[in-house]
Amino acid sequence: MFAVPMVLSNVFYFSITMVSVMFAGHLGEVELAGSTLANSWATVTGFAFMTGLSGALETLCGQGFGAKMYKMLGIYLQASCIISFFFSIIISVLWSFTEPILVLLHQDPEISRAAAVYMKYLIPGLFAYGFLQNILRFLQTQSIVIPLVVFSVVPLGIHFGIVYSLVNKTSLGYKGAPMAASVSIWISFLLLALYVLFANKFQNTWTGFSLESFRYIIRNSKLALPSAAMVCLEFWAFETLVFLAGLMPNSKITTSLIAICVNTENIAYMITYGLSAAGSTRVSNELGAGNPNRAKHAMTVTLKLSILLALVVVLTLALGHDIWAGFFSDSHSIIKQFAQLTPLLIVSIVIDAIQGVLSGVARGCGWQRLAVLVNLGAFYFIGMPIASVLGFKFKLYVKVRKL
Repeated sequence: MFAVPMVLSNVFYFSITMVSVMFAGHLGEVELAGSTLANSWATVTGFAFMTGLSGALETLCGQGFGAKMYKMLGIYLQASCIISFFFSIIISVLWSFTEPILVLLHQDPEISRAAAVYMKYLIPGLFAYGFLQNILRFLQTQSIVIPLVVFSVVPLGIHFGIVYSLVNKTSLGYKGAPMAASVSIWISFLLLALYVLFANKFQNTWTGFSLESFRYIIRNSKLALPSAAMVCLEFWAFETLVFLAGLMPNSKITTSLIAICVNTENIAYMITYGLSAAGSTRVSNELGAGNPNRAKHAMTVTLKLSILLALVVVLTLALGHDIWAGFFSDSHSIIKQFAQLTPLLIVSIVIDAIQGVLSGVARGCGWQRLAVLVNLGAFYFIGMPIASVLGFKFKLYVKVRKL
């Protein structure tokens, strides 16, 4: 029961930015390429990093709750939010220079300009996203997950109305898509914040704002930064494919195709991430209780569930790939070529489902540093060189990027 709400809430929150890309993509090929590239750039440099930073609370709040040091959960939450706010400022400055950076990375100038516009209106949402991830971990470590489904599906439903209105009913057009995403992410954060502030169940874990939280910033950072590295290395590997696609012939098509594939894989990953969180919690609890065999059993069960869910996802994708691609673009060429990539995408989704659960087990065992080295070697010293050689040297292009 712990995993299902986490799966649903992760998918709903991730879908906010995805829906904005879908609405922007229907405005034209440049808008599709620009919004998908911007979404990838935002994930690479911002959203993945914020998700990783919040991982420190899985350790601090989890152990604090287990030790019945309930007041410390609120202190740790505030310290983590301060850290997220600090890095949001730095990342916002980086996002302000999106266009020259993308051009420097040899992306198409027209697409880079469209991506820069998209990023400009996504900056406010970055701050809310960091706060949102921290509150999610705060609730998760207390096994409060059912309300997350409600507080994630409501903003998503509201988002459809906001993005449709801004994109199609105002003069904002393309700019309305990222603006709607920022507004909806802030709504998501504020709903959870109000829930924590006024629900009676948090009277022990949230005692109000305190200057004491500044004393724990360094301690929090020592866990947050390695956790962020672990998450970012994996996200960066997938999102780097989008930038490499921009170096290929007919970059508008290749960038859009790879971005759709990456976004599809990200949604599938959000499903297994819920199981990963459940597996991490269960494994750490059993190891802490001195039950390694039960921890292994928990890992095995979680892996089986992850593979089962992945098979459901890939079966749905195999039967409805044209419909899915149509959510992103009206281009017949893009929809047709996405169908050709679907078999490779299916294999990637299944393998990534297994990897996601194993990453959760690694967090539960305290093997974050080892996981960082594994991700670094597998993705960057093996995967990327092979993809680059086959993609450009042997001119297999987009297909090998997914392989």
